[in-house]
Amino acid sequence: MTLRLARLAAGASLLVALAGMAAPAPDQVERRLQSVGTLIESSSAARQIDSSGEAAARERRDAARLIHREAGAALARGDAAAANQLLDAAAREMMAGVRLAKPEQVAAEKAKRDFAARLDSARALLAAQQRITQEKSAGREAQQATRAIEQQIAQAQALAAQDRLDDARPVLDRAYLTARVSIESMRRGDTLVRSLSFASPREEYDYEIDRNDTHRMLIRVLMAERKEATMPAPMQAAVDQAAALRADAEAQARRGDHAAAIRLLEDSTRELVRAIRAGGLYIPG
Repeated sequence: MTLRLARLAAGASLLVALAGMAAPAPDQVERRLQSVGTLIESSSAARQIDSSGEAAARERRDAARLIHREAGAALARGDAAAANQLLDAAAREMMAGVRLAKPEQVAAEKAKRDFAARLDSARALLAAQQRITQEKSAGREAQQATRAIEQQIAQAQALAAQDRLDDARPVLDRAYLTARVSIESMRRGDTLVRSLSFASPREEYDYEIDRNDTHRMLIRVLMAERKEATMPAPMQAAVDQAAALRADAEAQARRGDHAAAIRLLEDSTRELVRAIRAGGLYIPG
């Protein structure tokens, strides 16, 4: 036991002796002993301290453990008041350790890893989009989409280099989704897509749901970047029509008519393409 930990335990015991408070029921203190033990050993707060690598945070947790053991000993000898006060001290030490664990740093590291992973995905999709554009000798819209994706990736990287990940991530998400819907639009009707082997109409329906969801996500990103309370009227009209068609598709699927549902979903996604174009992003389709 370090001198500091010993002093903490002794100080906590002295506070108990001075407090002179009425003792709570022993069974209540027993339950609290267990809950504070969970806080110290296996809670999200404990994991935060473990992952932080902060020596000072671990030391406060060790102090909490020591005081918690003293609380258990006090309860075992029948001193519920002392145990309760010691548990107060243990919980305070633990939460002090959590504050020292600097959760914002842990979150920042995760955000950087997530950004790097999405950047790799966006680059891979951009390369595929460029290749398909050349293969198909795609027109102006596909080429405009390529330039937009390139610019968005570059902008996201520049923002990330300034430690502005909160600003960079939406830009990168737009690049990723733009590449994805551009590829799906250019491949629509190709033998590549038509040769997909679906085990059942339900599986093809699920594929179309995913495609529709991707377009809807891109619209949400576009609106978040515009920072406007309402959509432009042409965009809103297309989104509303897409939503109605999707609702009809889902109703058909619930009745088991997945072939009809698929046709309605395709119509819904075409409306979403119109909405995306109305929002200023020109994608093929």
